[in-house]
Amino acid sequence: MADIKLKDLRYLVALADTRHFGKAAERCFVSQPTLSAQLKKLEDYLGVTLVERQPKHAMLTPAGEAIVARARRIVESSDEVVEIARSHRDPLAGRLRLALLPTIGPYLLPSVAPRIRKALPRLELMLYEYQTGPMLERLRAGDIDVGILALPIELEGLESRALYEEPFVLTVPTHHPLAQKSQVKTDDLKGVTLLLLEDGHCLRDQALDVCSRIDVHEKQDFRATSLETLRQMVASGAGVTLLPELSTLGPYATARGLVVRPFVKPAPTRQVGAVWRRTHPRQRAIEAVANVIAEYALQQPRGRS
Repeated sequence: MADIKLKDLRYLVALADTRHFGKAAERCFVSQPTLSAQLKKLEDYLGVTLVERQPKHAMLTPAGEAIVARARRIVESSDEVVEIARSHRDPLAGRLRLALLPTIGPYLLPSVAPRIRKALPRLELMLYEYQTGPMLERLRAGDIDVGILALPIELEGLESRALYEEPFVLTVPTHHPLAQKSQVKTDDLKGVTLLLLEDGHCLRDQALDVCSRIDVHEKQDFRATSLETLRQMVASGAGVTLLPELSTLGPYATARGLVVRPFVKPAPTRQVGAVWRRTHPRQRAIEAVANVIAEYALQQPRGRS
């Protein structure tokens, strides 16, 4: 075991994740020939073939798959050793890899990121954007440190903390009958055409849950990839949609061709929270970031007049 280098295991894990020598090398900040040569040395030492090399991509052999599973744990444990030492030197310094949902990040970060920099000047945030499934996979694999997403989720070795409750609002074309109302009820959506995000976005499931008790028609030939696509489709008159309130404030409050209406209380909401690994050594830094986000949310007015 002394002859197996940690960096070679990192190369193997990167190749397993990317299935491509060039992308794996880029991720590890080495040249492709260097990565390929080191993996060949690892295979020679172990006496088994780990990688099936093909012209445009790489596949792991059964032995490679089994070894990668253990290599991930070794790499993660090594990273945790470094983080434990760093956190003891200065718990609120160093890199913290933060991932957010695409339906949260663009609307939360512009306001929250400056507050985090001011409150935690020695902390370097590395920002990522993933849907819920890939985010949880990367959390458990140790690729990111903390995720901001909609709760509840199946934890399985993770910890979570609620940060804020966000109301949904109804977005309709300017000339839609519901645009004449100052507030809407869920029952007002009976018979309307609802525009939704594509599968994989938790916001799609949340919107369907809100409308589950009434007769709402989902537009079957359309699935949006982002909230901005939804917004443009509503403005074009293709239907109506539910949006998280934060995505309709600030620069998004005056979008042409559509109006935003709040629901009467109690309005449908989603709970946004932070999630991290239970064994993560940087609990204090994670809690500090979560505190900044929660404090920002408390300062924001809820609902519309």
